[in-house]
Amino acid sequence: MKSPPCDTRLPSNTRLPSDTRLSSIERAQANMLPPEARKKMQSWIRSRHLICSGNFYIFETVDSSAVDRFTDCVTALQGTLIAVEQVDKIWIGDHRQVVLYRARATLHVPCHTLRQYWVKYGSFRTRFNPQS
Repeated sequence: MKSPPCDTRLPSNTRLPSDTRLSSIERAQANMLPPEARKKMQSWIRSRHLICSGNFYIFETVDSSAVDRFTDCVTALQGTLIAVEQVDKIWIGDHRQVVLYRARATLHVPCHTLRQYWVKYGSFRTRFNPQS
């Protein structure tokens, strides 16, 4: 008589703590090369999702998977992700609200080419800032 297979998955109602961090091995296995990361960040600068403020890069989006891609880009460019916050809920249409995420990061190179790119093509406000 065979025993039933052991199921090692977590039950569907189990939640991991929100402060769960990636191990250093998982962080080192970022599968993005620096040229690809730089191009992705340049496209976010042009679309006004990413701005520079002092020594920080501020990324705002309504897509949580975009925050993960931003983290991969920062890691590939030898930077540090400082914080990810849920800033606000914004309306999309009449009946739908989405969460606005803000991620702050810093790159350890003082005169990075992304900063020069932001000076040429970027903006001082993200696309989600209200017009004052």
